[in-house]
Amino acid sequence: MQYFTIQARSNREAIEKMKSSYGDDARILTHRSVRMGGFLGMFSAEGVEVTGYLSEDGNRKKKVDVEEEKKKILETVKKEQTLQVLLKEIQGLRESLESRTVPPPPAAADPHPALRQIDDLLTANEFSSEFIISLHERTRKEFSLETLENYALLQNAVVGWIGERIDIDPPLRFNGSGSRIVIVVGPTGVGKTTTIAKLAAIYGIGDGHRPARSVRIITIDNYRIAARQQIETYAEIMRIPVSLVESAADLQKNLALYQNTDLILVDTIGRSPRDLAKLAEMKEILASCGSQACVYLALAATTKASDTEEILRQFEPFGYRAVILTKLDETMRIGNVISCLARHRKPVAYLCDGQGVPQDLEEATVVRMLMNMEGFRIDRETLENRFGRS
Repeated sequence: MQYFTIQARSNREAIEKMKSSYGDDARILTHRSVRMGGFLGMFSAEGVEVTGYLSEDGNRKKKVDVEEEKKKILETVKKEQTLQVLLKEIQGLRESLESRTVPPPPAAADPHPALRQIDDLLTANEFSSEFIISLHERTRKEFSLETLENYALLQNAVVGWIGERIDIDPPLRFNGSGSRIVIVVGPTGVGKTTTIAKLAAIYGIGDGHRPARSVRIITIDNYRIAARQQIETYAEIMRIPVSLVESAADLQKNLALYQNTDLILVDTIGRSPRDLAKLAEMKEILASCGSQACVYLALAATTKASDTEEILRQFEPFGYRAVILTKLDETMRIGNVISCLARHRKPVAYLCDGQGVPQDLEEATVVRMLMNMEGFRIDRETLENRFGRS
């Protein structure tokens, strides 16, 4: 490869000199402005400097010493440009030369049939592409071509890896001093009021595993008559007092009045995650509960991934500690929810899989969530030994 450097007063003159001296095989490599002529840096005129090379495919009119031309370029650039620009030009020169000889990358091999089967299952369960890619990378690290032939082993491993990405929030604990305040927030239609009733029944009536507690329900959802009547009906059946409040002052007054109650459950207004003004208004009212209140986000398992992402973000200002996953009975594909919760590192506290009060609410477990995946063979005994019993 032969290189050359030409200085001229204009681009046109530089190109004419290049064509005249080196012919049609000459190619431009770099082009920059320079100062020409003068004395001791004075009276110089602006010009251009072109560096180039001769194509190897054609006849060359003139032989140029490559090393001498490189040295000339470096000496000129050192005088008038910074080290950073110099490095960029040299890198560009090297990449230009190397691009002529580097062979194209080999075509990617088809994935193993077992991996394709796992990929189909994960996609059918609506796991996010990011989550699926992470499982693929772990498979490549931990499985050889020989062990991939054992599809049952691979499937069990993938189910276990999914279980590792599910965080579980411990159930409510009572330390005997003061009231536990639990707030349930979430978008419209996810079943917050029914969830409040289930929690009231479990802790207020007892379930054989825990003693009955004194429970009180406070609702700030005065906008929906049906919701108010629903919670009042549940409370009457369970003989649990219920109060309706409309402002932060009312809420604060009720909390002070029932400070000796073991558990105070606060039902909130269902809001769209896009209704930021109403969400801010509700947050202002709930601030009366104090920083020690336990906030849960009710989230329907049927929510698609993009909406789940938005709900998790928009309700973040409420400081929810965990998610109550509702409507599990309406879907067998919860990969979307598992993916989003894993990405945001949000744990699950309770699972709701029906309208029955209180039987259709249970403390969340990894195994119970894994059992809601479709198409996977779930080795329940092995998973319970690993993650704990349902």
